[in-house]
Amino acid sequence: MEIKAKLNYLRISPRKTRLVGNLIKGRTVKEAEKTLIFTYKKAASPFLKFLRSATANAKNNFQLDEDNLYVKELKVDQAPTLKRWMPRARGRATRIKKRGSHISIVLASREQLKNQKQKTKDQRLKP
Repeated sequence: MEIKAKLNYLRISPRKTRLVGNLIKGRTVKEAEKTLIFTYKKAASPFLKFLRSATANAKNNFQLDEDNLYVKELKVDQAPTLKRWMPRARGRATRIKKRGSHISIVLASREQLKNQKQKTKDQRLKP
């Protein structure tokens, strides 16, 4: 079973957020939490909160064991950009782009992964 969660309008640019996201892609939830706790990036704390929320959803809503969960997919997209203006010399103005991120995560169970591999093996062995 796959559990999907989404975090919208995080006010950190996608480029910076992807750096943190790539650290936890493919890891178990426990490893990902440890990695995020010790990561010195601004996006690490919202990611940690989001990962814990997705894990709690899997545990409470789908009765899955959090020890078997891993991060199957993680995608960081760009949110709408906020455009602001900053005054400059001689009456001019400079545009400032405040970028944001949409993050989506898919958690899956390791037991399910083992079962899928076994099924594909069995299908290949059958004549």
